[in-house]
Amino acid sequence: MSKVIYPGTFDPITNGHIDIVDRCLKLFDRVIVAVGYQVEKSPLFTVDERLEMMHEVLKERKNVDVDTFKGLLVDYADSEGAVAVVRGLRAVSDFEYEFQMALMSRKLLPSVERIFLVPAEEHVYLSSSVVKEIAGLGGDVSQFVPSIVAERLKAKQGGK
Repeated sequence: MSKVIYPGTFDPITNGHIDIVDRCLKLFDRVIVAVGYQVEKSPLFTVDERLEMMHEVLKERKNVDVDTFKGLLVDYADSEGAVAVVRGLRAVSDFEYEFQMALMSRKLLPSVERIFLVPAEEHVYLSSSVVKEIAGLGGDVSQFVPSIVAERLKAKQGGK
C-alpha cells in the first residue's frame, strides 16, 4: 500500500489544501495530512483546533488520516512507512524553498521521494495567511475555506 505524507501548518486548512489532498488520493492508497509543530510560527489556532477542523473537513474522504508530528519530517515519514512527501506549489517562491528542502530530505532519507503538486487554478492564490488576514478584517472567506473553518475564523477573531 503506497502512503504519502502531506505536511503543513494548516492554520487553517483551506480549499487549496483540500484540493491537494484530493489529488494525492488519485496517486496514492493512503494520505496522511500531518500538522507539524513549529516553534517559530505563531498560529492563530492551536494544534488541537486545527486537527478538529481537519477531521471534520476530511471525514468523508476514505484513506485519509490526520496526524501531528514533531521534529524532522523525514523521521516522521520513515516511521510511517511513507513512499513520498507531497507539497503544494503556488508560485516560484514556493518552488525555491521546497526545492532546497527536497534536496536536503534526499540526503537525510533517500528512500522517500518529494513530490510537488500544483493546485487547481482557482486555488493558486490561496494561502492560510491571506485567509486569516481577510477574516481578521471582517471579510467573507466562505469561498476560500469550508464553512466550519469560516465559522471558526469568525469566532476566533471576535466575530468581526
